[in-house]
Amino acid sequence: MSSFKQRMDESRGLVKIDLVLKNARLVNVFSGEIHETDIGVHQGMFVGLGTYNEAERVLNLNGNYVVPGLIDGHVHIESSLLCPEEFCSLLLSHGVTTAVVDPHEIANVLGVKGIHYILNSVEDLPFNTFVALPSCVPATDLETSGARLSAEDLREFLAHRRVIGLGEVMDYPGVLQAKPDLVNKLELPMNFRDGHAPGISPQDLNAYYRAGIHTDHECSTIEEVRERLRRGFYVMLREGSAAKNLLDLLPAVTPENSGQCLLVTDDRHPRDLIQEGSIDHLVRQAIQGGVNPIRVIQMATINAARAIGLPHLGAVAPGYQADFVILKDLNRFEIKEVFWHGKSQYCGGDRPQFSKFSTAGLTDSVHLGNGLLNTLSVPAKSLNGANSARVRIIGVQEHSLTTSELIRELPVKDEQICADPGQGIAKIAVLERHHGTGNVGIGFVEGLGLTKGAIASTVAHDSPNLVVVGMSDEEMNLAIQTCADMGGGLCLVDGNQVVGKLPLPIAGLMSGQDADTVTQTLNELHEQANSLGINDSIDPFMTLAFLSLPVIPVIKLTDLGLVNVEQFRLTSLLV
Repeated sequence: MSSFKQRMDESRGLVKIDLVLKNARLVNVFSGEIHETDIGVHQGMFVGLGTYNEAERVLNLNGNYVVPGLIDGHVHIESSLLCPEEFCSLLLSHGVTTAVVDPHEIANVLGVKGIHYILNSVEDLPFNTFVALPSCVPATDLETSGARLSAEDLREFLAHRRVIGLGEVMDYPGVLQAKPDLVNKLELPMNFRDGHAPGISPQDLNAYYRAGIHTDHECSTIEEVRERLRRGFYVMLREGSAAKNLLDLLPAVTPENSGQCLLVTDDRHPRDLIQEGSIDHLVRQAIQGGVNPIRVIQMATINAARAIGLPHLGAVAPGYQADFVILKDLNRFEIKEVFWHGKSQYCGGDRPQFSKFSTAGLTDSVHLGNGLLNTLSVPAKSLNGANSARVRIIGVQEHSLTTSELIRELPVKDEQICADPGQGIAKIAVLERHHGTGNVGIGFVEGLGLTKGAIASTVAHDSPNLVVVGMSDEEMNLAIQTCADMGGGLCLVDGNQVVGKLPLPIAGLMSGQDADTVTQTLNELHEQANSLGINDSIDPFMTLAFLSLPVIPVIKLTDLGLVNVEQFRLTSLLV
């Protein structure tokens, strides 16, 4: 029998197949309805809906719901602090069977070696990992990264079966100005180009779309969503650990435009992944926010597949890959079992365990210059003996990646501008940690809530340098040295004591430990952060990571200094 005839007979129910799901209530993402049916699965694919009398295995669902495997259309593995194997295992337990990952964090540290590590780590996992090649390494010329990737550097990956397109194009002014390096990347033969354009004007959105960039996850207002939808963009509604935009943006989603909307997490810490979930958490939030459950499932599955260009994923229908989730309850999105390629991967209890790829050559990534204590000072000699200084401050905003530019009076002591606990203003420094240049950018930050001690991290977007916030130079330097001694990681200091730390030896970004261990340590760090006064409503390390990201407004700090993001230039600390 020909393979073509074999497929016809399988779908018609004329030959024995691998699996039949009996008495299912299918959430049909095409017809927008829930209907009872049997579902046929053979050799990892759905063969059809209807009657299938012969199968190696029959699974009676007794009216439980079946939905397609969830798709996260934009996420960074590195932000989970987990190695790729632990990350994929954790997502499977939450009904996510596909993720489009952008490894620009590890690429900014290790270049092409970092991309190879991600691809090699996920190659044999029962999970659909697709890679969007980093478009901006470094993100801007206003910071120092560990590597620079050109279009030719990316070209070697184009034939890889897991490479799906070009990762978020953060330098949108460079796109509008047709910078040659960006143009070369945008002209690589790819079907998908991911967007990242916070604050772009509606007029400039026209050009951004014509550059071939048709998605964006950086909307923070309903009007921004509408402007993108009007121009044909797929809008990624995001709910991460730091940026929580989903509920604010849901009113922009209507029955008429929901087909252009999908759900993404972008950056999510393991404690949130374990305690709340991944895309399943966003599904529950959207349903609770009043969106029709079927529409939400479409946003989490078929819409994402269409936006990204994955025609074999996102639906339970003939010819689609048999990735699906069995639910006990639709509105609560209560997961009973998760299947990938027609095989069960998670059925409650322990998560699947995967062998880990070697991290040899990935763990020596923290190289600092000398004389750290002296470089953290902010001289005030130009103020001619004044006892205060008028200073430009980074203002942290809860649940947002954007900051505000504040002007404050700070005390001057011994000719040095100092942090001011009374105003809730701490000192912040970003230290170049890739080449040992000794570059240090220094500023001040308000809104973290820190009242004493210091907090430091080598997870700092997007050129992961070492970022530290503290109330004294001595505490900040102890935190810096601790991060360096660990080969990268997170650290908290109170006085002359290190009160908490989490080593992240893989590129200074990820742990090789299991997700539960990392989460337990992270929970302890959060408790210690609260004892230092950091606001309980703020994820301290995730927020810290974005204070050095010079592509999201309004004002950020890099190793080269204070950055006015809207003008894409360095600006002065003193006003």
